[in-house]
Amino acid sequence: MNIPENLKYTKDHEWIKIEGEFAIVGITDFAQSELGDIVYVDVETQGDTVEQEDVFGSVEAVKTVSDLFMPLSGEVVEFNEALESSPESINSDPYGKGWIIKILFSDESQIDNLLDATAYKEIIGA
Repeated sequence: MNIPENLKYTKDHEWIKIEGEFAIVGITDFAQSELGDIVYVDVETQGDTVEQEDVFGSVEAVKTVSDLFMPLSGEVVEFNEALESSPESINSDPYGKGWIIKILFSDESQIDNLLDATAYKEIIGA
């Protein structure tokens, strides 16, 4: 199970990489392995401001659909459009090519509510 130390995590299995006032968001290696083959990613919140823990989109796997939850409040400024033609990138490279959105976050103090790699490993039993 790949759980990079340089990222933050949510209890709902999203990862977040802070880059200044922006952040990149995706789902964890654990989440993609639990979902199975991802066939579609739906994000209709680009340009919208979404509150922490609210749904910003969904991923559809062969047998299930899972909501995606916002790790930090902020504006969804970019969607990884490569996922429209290659949603399986989330399965093969969840922390790289499989990123889902980029956000301009609005409340830096919310970062303290996120999990580090050690705490996330405890949640998933890794």
